[in-house]
Amino acid sequence: MKYIIHIIILLVTSGTFAQKTIHGSITNSHTQEPISDVSIRIEGSEKGTFSDFNGNYILENITQSTVTLLISSVGYKEKQVVVIIENTTKEVNITLEEDVFEIDEIILATPFNKLQSENVVKVSHKSLASMERKGIQNIMDGVSQISGVTQMSTGAGISKPVIRGLTGSRVLVYNQEVRLENFQFGDLHGIGINEAGIGSVEVIKGPASLLYGSDALGGVLYLVPEKYAPEGKTKYNFKSKYTSNTIGFNNTLGVKSSIDKFQFLVRAAINTNADYAVSGGDRVTNSRYNDKDVKIGLGYKTDLFTTDIRYNVNLAENGIPHNIGLQETTYEITGKHQALENHVLSVKTDIALKNSKIKTNIGHTWHNRKLLIEAITKIGMQLNTLNYDAKWYLPKWDKLESIIGVQGMLQRNENFGENFLLPDASSHNIGVFTTLDYQYKNNILQGGVRYDIRNILTKDIHELGNPNYRPGFDKNLESFTSSIGLKTTLFKNADLRLNLASGFRAPNLSELASKGIHAGRIEIGNAALENEQNLQADFALEYSNTHIEFFTNAFVNNIKNYIYLTPNGMTQGDYSIYQYEQNNAQLYGGEIGIHLHPHPWDWLHLDSSFETVTGQLEDKSYLPLIPANQWKNQLRITNNCKLKQLKKYYLNIVINHTFEATNINNFETKQDAYTLLNSSIGSEFVFDKINVNFNISAHNILDKRYISHMSVLRENEVPNMGRNIIVGMNFHF
Repeated sequence: MKYIIHIIILLVTSGTFAQKTIHGSITNSHTQEPISDVSIRIEGSEKGTFSDFNGNYILENITQSTVTLLISSVGYKEKQVVVIIENTTKEVNITLEEDVFEIDEIILATPFNKLQSENVVKVSHKSLASMERKGIQNIMDGVSQISGVTQMSTGAGISKPVIRGLTGSRVLVYNQEVRLENFQFGDLHGIGINEAGIGSVEVIKGPASLLYGSDALGGVLYLVPEKYAPEGKTKYNFKSKYTSNTIGFNNTLGVKSSIDKFQFLVRAAINTNADYAVSGGDRVTNSRYNDKDVKIGLGYKTDLFTTDIRYNVNLAENGIPHNIGLQETTYEITGKHQALENHVLSVKTDIALKNSKIKTNIGHTWHNRKLLIEAITKIGMQLNTLNYDAKWYLPKWDKLESIIGVQGMLQRNENFGENFLLPDASSHNIGVFTTLDYQYKNNILQGGVRYDIRNILTKDIHELGNPNYRPGFDKNLESFTSSIGLKTTLFKNADLRLNLASGFRAPNLSELASKGIHAGRIEIGNAALENEQNLQADFALEYSNTHIEFFTNAFVNNIKNYIYLTPNGMTQGDYSIYQYEQNNAQLYGGEIGIHLHPHPWDWLHLDSSFETVTGQLEDKSYLPLIPANQWKNQLRITNNCKLKQLKKYYLNIVINHTFEATNINNFETKQDAYTLLNSSIGSEFVFDKINVNFNISAHNILDKRYISHMSVLRENEVPNMGRNIIVGMNFHF
């Protein structure tokens, strides 16, 4: 109690200390030109800003006499600068060296929030801006650009990530540092996120149960929200995008400001799309979709205490397509469709102690899902989830850093529709863990252990004696998980990463208790299912110099009690009956790639990567819904301009080849190989002090008629989207 009082006194009196200021400019070390939008942050605090269009920056209200500045910007090597402020004002001018390869970003999805080069686990990172330069229909189009990641889709409006062959409940999606819970098990269920207000994405490929618990068995998609405005600044932004194929419009308007210790932002978006067209112009009936999205943020920060409150509401309507039939270009959704309402509220708090820090996050998600036919709610479910997370970053001891933490989840599902696919149910999950990080010279060692327990309680459906009676159950599941990894420098410019990690996934409510028509079939759950447990070995070798970057990743993922849905050979009416079963499985494969940046042609980039994954059950039969091999190639031309108005222009040419899907399950159909040609061109310029980004991209330029093996509509022989032109404008005020 005495210590808490001391903290409160420090918070109250923090404004009474002498306030110091750091200012200066950021320039290119080679050309001496100013660099805008550079992040300048004080290490160990949330205080930070960005350089303006002329490369100038200012940090005010600093109470320390000595601080370490962390400076980073896309395309430049990160820099750390120790600053001693002898008077009230200190000028610090900084030069940055160009980094021709991926920026060494601070990774937020891993526990120690270190630089990419200091992580044992390789985390793929992409900013929303870089994805938009290639033109994206939605956020998943951008995520699937990452090597080893693809998407499962139902038309243009419903999609979810597939990481090294695993998807659905095996891939955990985080937004605002809160795990999203929206019945992600279903083929027709997307992630329910609008890209407006997303700053970047991070992908962990492989089991991350040590950090996140159940459902992170296959990996994590971590969505990083946009940052607040620099200190003392107010910024406005308007983005508009037109999509030719769906005759779609996506508009978003945002404002954000930082005043003294307070920060806030508001962003609203609206997205409307008609049925998508396949090659030749025919439209897929009822593939139209639209959504409305609002994101709000409020932050407060001092040197000892920071709080960030975020709220997101997304209202979406997705048509359920099945065939190429009635040809319409309307936005109105009246046929069989989903009406979705998603709310995410998070409260993140960081407390700086003398030699340690505590990070907490409480999140609540509220998901309302309706399946409507002729305005009648056939299936209606409301899922409420409370997540809590607390980590104590213990005092650093020599080269050793450590964290202890606790995470938990309380969840309740209630039905309100005409039919019950799932029962009313509640679940409680709690996990405790510890993780360590040790650095010695060029070696980094990370590891940890975790224990989780989950209880699932369901209610009876109907009364005993009713022909539709389904008894409830009370099920307890528990699991130990652990991981250990090493990153070492083999020789100059060459790094090796070795990881061995276990993970688990508790069977979800659908797998345990579903019974009814879903996704065009009758699904029957199995209450006897046990946890999936996996052990994955991962090998990564990376080499880079000023001209070339090379990487190769290989993995073997053994999964005990793998849960899968399979037909039992029986039918009921017009529907086939599918049941959930378990068997041991193995997935293996990897990615290999090269990036060429030949000097003196600094404006030229060539990227090429190949990815493969094979999944088999213990009897050597192939797992369903495993992506076909892919070969991704890209030519990028990016050039900075010295003109007064035009600052940058770029050109991308992408050729992606998907091989024939041959290693398939018995009830799947082989899909032919296909090659897609995409291109985009854009520029960044200034008009009357307004920064403008313009982009025009063309996807499937040759209007190729193809069916992706990861399309849910492949069973109906419905092709994927034909030629699509996307035009986007982004205004920064």
